[in-house]
Amino acid sequence: MFDRELVSAVLGQISETLDVILARTRHMKSSREFTETPEGKERLDGICMLFIALGESLKNLDKITRGELLSRYPEIDWTGVKGFRDIIAHHYFDIDAETVYWMCRNEVPRLNSVVRAMREATRTGEG
Repeated sequence: MFDRELVSAVLGQISETLDVILARTRHMKSSREFTETPEGKERLDGICMLFIALGESLKNLDKITRGELLSRYPEIDWTGVKGFRDIIAHHYFDIDAETVYWMCRNEVPRLNSVVRAMREATRTGEG
């Protein structure tokens, strides 16, 4: 068993982070918007920092739940999400704006939905 309050708090932070990523990319039409202007480059930097924080939080969540929680939600490639954090953190100058854009468009909404379900299940004692 794990500390449900702590897990709920961490899930809340993760959900907030995903909401920010979604908000900052909502109006983007392509990955070029990350690379064509100084503002776009700043947005890319900020989003990459959020992905690093997200990956760290997921690693922490996995640790405090002793691997029990994430495994209950196999529809998400948790290893891949945490690994994306490692790529950004350790290979920053090799970051591909297209990959970050794709993640924001395709993975973040689904991940956010699952994290919200996890948080609700944790709050109600189901997770």
